[in-house]
Amino acid sequence: MIALMRPQVLLAGLAAAGAVVLVLAGQAGVIDGGLARAGAVVVFALALWVTGALPEPVTAIGFFLLAVLLAVSPPAVVFSGFASTAFWLVFGGLLVGMAVRRTGLGERMAHALVSRIGGSYLALCCGIAAVGMALGFLMPSSMGRVVLLLPVILSLADHLGLEQGGRGRAGLVLLTGTVGFMPTAGILPAVVPNMVMVGAAETLYGVTFQYFPWLIAHMPTTGLLKLALIIGLIWALFRETPKRPPPVEHPGPLSADERRLAVILGVALVFWATDGVHGISPAWVALAAGLTCLLPPRALVPMPAFNEKFNHAALLHIAGLLGLGAVVADSGLGAAAGGWLMEVLPLSPEAPATSFAALSGLTAVLGAVATIPGVPAVMTPLAESLAQASGLPLMTVLHIQVVGYTTVLLPYQVPPMIVAMQMGGVGLRQAAVFTLALAALSMVVAWPMTYVWWRIIGIMPG
Repeated sequence: MIALMRPQVLLAGLAAAGAVVLVLAGQAGVIDGGLARAGAVVVFALALWVTGALPEPVTAIGFFLLAVLLAVSPPAVVFSGFASTAFWLVFGGLLVGMAVRRTGLGERMAHALVSRIGGSYLALCCGIAAVGMALGFLMPSSMGRVVLLLPVILSLADHLGLEQGGRGRAGLVLLTGTVGFMPTAGILPAVVPNMVMVGAAETLYGVTFQYFPWLIAHMPTTGLLKLALIIGLIWALFRETPKRPPPVEHPGPLSADERRLAVILGVALVFWATDGVHGISPAWVALAAGLTCLLPPRALVPMPAFNEKFNHAALLHIAGLLGLGAVVADSGLGAAAGGWLMEVLPLSPEAPATSFAALSGLTAVLGAVATIPGVPAVMTPLAESLAQASGLPLMTVLHIQVVGYTTVLLPYQVPPMIVAMQMGGVGLRQAAVFTLALAALSMVVAWPMTYVWWRIIGIMPG
């Protein structure tokens, strides 16, 4: 553990040194003092998040403190993440996720589906992918979905005779971790980066995203097409013939709590899918569903469980990332970085396809040096400048982020995948071969198809 921490601490120390240099340069008048202080705080916070030298919520609290003490931005800007709809969407989603786990509804659904998918490796992959996507609509937490589903998949692998260390078992583990994040990004509340981007865009530009239009924009390509690429690649790289047939599960009837939760989720899905009609934000729908899970007399999430097991750390992390994005915009860092990027990137109103590829590539590369939730926190404040340079509408530039941050180059970028690898005993080399191959396929197949689809539905101008 100490050996693993040394490079992290070294990188964090280098970032701290860089932050000090920025502050001194501001004091000496080499660069604007306000920009220097803001840059120091942002660089230091991002370095800690990227390296994991400190726990994520600790870094978030440190960011809040430094940003306020150094007067980088007003407190209302620094703490704006707590007022964002994204924060409350995650809050409600965490409550719903707790209820799904506590009642056993998610595990019942997983067992019921995977026990009916047939005995071939391809059928197994398709069934697991279907379960993962279905849970994406019901459980707005990629980490929660992976933690819920993976023990079921490992048990199924044992029944099928796919042994520990074998490629067949490794493929199922990687499939579970990947489906937990990448294709489910086509569902607005299903993954954290979506919420970070939506919250930052609302704070910075006053724009809102709706559930059903988001589904139309991203599910056909980022969702279903990428899901097909994932299944095909897992089958090509890891296929192994199961030694025994899958088990047949005969679960008992739904419990009263499971029935109540099924009704709550059904109503929430209806409201999410029709937000264009009633105008209620997906965040308030999620918060209402979460509140219902807390209500006595028979709370699906009792207060002792809420007090002891609710993931408050995730909320601090989200608020910190959203606040960082707001500080980048308010301090002028976003405009300065946008000016530099406009000179470097091949952005042109006369070449929308080139601009699409350049912005997607920039976001994907940024994901390799920052946490995936951190990508929209950095990119969203730059969106207006990038839109002006590329000639693309602001909403199009914001949507392009999804294409970029779902193109994962290496497994360490995605916490749910790392957790799946640890739980399933999959090595980094196997996972890296898979993610690099998937990224290449995404750039060659999914990116062009997304561009064509967006031209058809009007997101990408002609």
